[in-house]
Amino acid sequence: MHNKLNKLSLAVAIASMALVASQAFASGFQVREQSAKTLANALSNAAAGAEDASFMAYNPAAIGHIDGNQVVGGLAYIDATFELRDGRASSVLGVPYGSEASGQGGESAWVPAFAAKTQLNERYDLGLSIHSLYGLSTKYDEDWIGRYHAVESELTTIDIQPTLNYRASDRLDLAVGLRAQYADATLSNAMDWATVGAAQDPNLAPLAGQHDGFAEVTGDDWGYGYTLGALFQATEKTRLGASYRSAVDLSLDGEVDFSAETPTGEAVLAGAQAANTFTNGRGSADLTTPASLNLGVYHQLTDRLALMANAEWTEWSSFDELVVEFDDNTPDSRTEENWDNTWAFSVGANYALNERWLLRAGLGHDETPVPSAEYRTPRVPDADRTWATLGATWMPTPNLGVTAGYMRVFGDDADMDQQATPTNENASRGNLSGTYDVAADVFALSVDYRF
Repeated sequence: MHNKLNKLSLAVAIASMALVASQAFASGFQVREQSAKTLANALSNAAAGAEDASFMAYNPAAIGHIDGNQVVGGLAYIDATFELRDGRASSVLGVPYGSEASGQGGESAWVPAFAAKTQLNERYDLGLSIHSLYGLSTKYDEDWIGRYHAVESELTTIDIQPTLNYRASDRLDLAVGLRAQYADATLSNAMDWATVGAAQDPNLAPLAGQHDGFAEVTGDDWGYGYTLGALFQATEKTRLGASYRSAVDLSLDGEVDFSAETPTGEAVLAGAQAANTFTNGRGSADLTTPASLNLGVYHQLTDRLALMANAEWTEWSSFDELVVEFDDNTPDSRTEENWDNTWAFSVGANYALNERWLLRAGLGHDETPVPSAEYRTPRVPDADRTWATLGATWMPTPNLGVTAGYMRVFGDDADMDQQATPTNENASRGNLSGTYDVAADVFALSVDYRF
């Protein structure tokens, strides 16, 4: 056992150093690509599948269904498309903003994950999962039509989850996991210094869009939460799973930087900084990553065919606004979100060709938390989405498995209608409207080894 624990510690250290930035392609800014097996089944096996140690990211009780010791490493690649069509933008006074730049804001990203578990005795299992649950990466050209609302939006999170499972009976596993979540964020947008300066000099108003600058806020923080899970073997062929993941409160604190690109913009910025506004210094933003609930069923219909279904509820109503506060006299940068709680549903099937090959497929649907066009922003141009998946697991030996999965995400067209008035949050950002196309291709690969 001592040698096994040493191997486990070494694998954990390597995985911790390898974890890099991720991008969400579930609703909101949620990341669900912690396992190639769950991705290949459209997440229909998330709560009740319990096929390897990586499943503890969805249901911590999954490790109780796996005898002995195991390590799992996985990597997902997301190629996302967010593109604004028929975009229209103007200053708060109606001066049109023009641009030849693309409204494409989608980014590609890698999402690694690692999990390991050891069986302490007949009753207890210990596990550790390192993964990302929330993330975002959208980046537009610096001169695109919606640049005053957003240029770059990046959120990277890392969850470190030690897990303890109790085998309450031959049929029931109960587990608890502690979560240490690190978050790092960057938000940037262009500044229309002509519109900002028009408050003091009305002659600048017609020059809207001609004297740009830039604003960037960066920050990071650690937050803490927990996860609970249960896995119940109702019959020899049917398994039920349920898990709950708590919300995590974060206070992202970091640097703020303002710049100007033209002499007129520099003059406006210098005047503002003389009044202790728009100065380079510190900024902060509170963010809550939401609670979620997973419910699932797994049924072995025949010796070869297994069917599964999953439902996930996410408490997105905790994301009611995004507020960046500054340590000088600069007014808070406020974006009303007013997101709704959501459900995601999926079904899937596995078919065993033989002892070495298992084929996987699934379908899913995910609701957007964005309630209407007026709350959709270029930072998170979210939409209802449907996904279809395929994959396979190859087991060259009884202890070694290799899984590959593919997901195609089909997003509904999503309208955006950001309106500006002299007194609302878009006074300096202007009006912005159009329709977003949302789509993605996701590829995942994992290797699991039992020892």
